[in-house]
Parts: sequence; C-alpha cells; structure tokens
Amino acid sequence: MAVSGEPESSDSLRTFGAVVQGLREHHGLSREELGDVVGFSKHTVASVELGRRMPDEEFVEAAELVLGNTGALRRAAGFVERQAGLADWFQRWARLEQSAITLYVYESRMIHGLLQAEAYARHLFTGQLPPLDDEQIEANWAARAKRQRLLRERPNTNFGFILEEHVLRRRTGGAEVTRQSIDHLLEIGELRNIDILIMPTVRESHAGLDGPMQLLETPQHKWFAYCEGQRGGLLVSDPEEASILHMRYARMLAQALRPDESRSLLRQMRGDL
Repeated sequence: MAVSGEPESSDSLRTFGAVVQGLREHHGLSREELGDVVGFSKHTVASVELGRRMPDEEFVEAAELVLGNTGALRRAAGFVERQAGLADWFQRWARLEQSAITLYVYESRMIHGLLQAEAYARHLFTGQLPPLDDEQIEANWAARAKRQRLLRERPNTNFGFILEEHVLRRRTGGAEVTRQSIDHLLEIGELRNIDILIMPTVRESHAGLDGPMQLLETPQHKWFAYCEGQRGGLLVSDPEEASILHMRYARMLAQALRPDESRSLLRQMRGDL
C-alpha cells in the first residue's frame, strides 16, 4: 500500500534506495515482483528506491533475504539519516506509525502529539528542559506537523484515542491555547476513521492506571506497543505483552465516555473557559 506522511528525501535515503534498486535489478526482479516476495506493495518498493520512505525493519530484513543475503542492506540501513525533530528512541515507532492500519492511544499526561494544535505543541517545546533554541523548536514542530498528516492522508487507517479529562482541565498554555486545542480535537474527531474519547476524572474503575500506552497493527497484521517515560520509550514487540496492553485498552473503551458524550464534554469545557 502507498505510504503518506513520508520523510523528506535525503542523501542517505536516496543512497539506500539506489542500493535496493541495484540489487533488485541484478536479480532480474520488477518492483511488483520484489514487493510480492517481501510482502509489500510495488508502491512501497518504489518509495524506498526513490528515497521517499524511511525503510521499515521488516522491509530491510525481507529484502535482504531475497536480494542475496549479503548483509549489504542491513549495513546500509544503519546509515539512513534519522528524521529531524524526533528523538532517537522514538524513530522506529514513528516509522511503524507511517504504515499502520490501526493505531490506538491512551494518554494521561498531555494531548497526544498527533492531536496537538500548533499553539499547544509550541508551548510544550518552549517549556522543555533542558531549554531548546528557536531552530530546535521549529524542527520539532515541523516533525510533529508532518506526523499529524497521517490522520488526514490515511483514511483507511483506524485511529482511536482516549484522553484523560484532566489533561484539558489543566489549561496548559492558558485559556486561549486550551480553546484552540479543544476546537482542534472537535474538528479532528469529525473524521470518520478517528475516535476521540474522554476518560472522566471521576471513575471508580480504570484499566490504565499504569500509564500511557500506544498500540498499532501493521499491514502484516502484527501488533506492536509503545510506552513512553520521562527520558525514553519502550517498543514492545512481544505478542504476549502487546496482548496484555490491548486487553487494557479494550477495557478502557468501556470505561471512557461514548463519542457523543465525549464531544459534549469537550464543548462544555470550552464554554467554561
């Protein structure tokens, strides 16, 4: 399937793509034939070869085996330039996000990055410690805005978000920034492939007390999870652990407000500002 929200091309991406193309042609395969063998579409193969897509680990491993198993692709992938504005430990998850067919998020600390209005995101970047300079803030916002394109450019991906009510009650950035944030959530929530649910502050039972988490399903129907802390993140690929987190998210769906109730509460909170 074609991928939207791809990174800007760079010398390292184009070089890696040229290596893939050269090996593919050496083995007498078309893009479609290579895609069929490695489990990706010909459009994905083209995006990688043209340096428009950060190579997924699954793509690298599958293509390596098909194209001679010399280790050349694995080594070349290690030199591919990382996307500016994203933390090193977040890079792999961000690449998985780009092709996910399902993405579920529970967030208890702040509005999730994919849902942040620009004023809210810039306020977070400005208050970060150690402090960021203006160039770093611009790079961070550019990377976040690029990630957010996934919501509009991937209409066949199912996105689900559960946000804690207190995240908005806190009024991070002030009343006007909060108004903009709520308006943005209401607008994004109108897209038919996106559900934004609010977990009320008063709730006797809560399956997410261990903290925020994210779950995604790849085009190969493999589930990954991601849990983030103060200074790093944990990518979970073990099926049993991902299943446990999936079970907790499913329980939270029953504990959060329904979509219509969530929209009503958002409008009420905006009116209270």
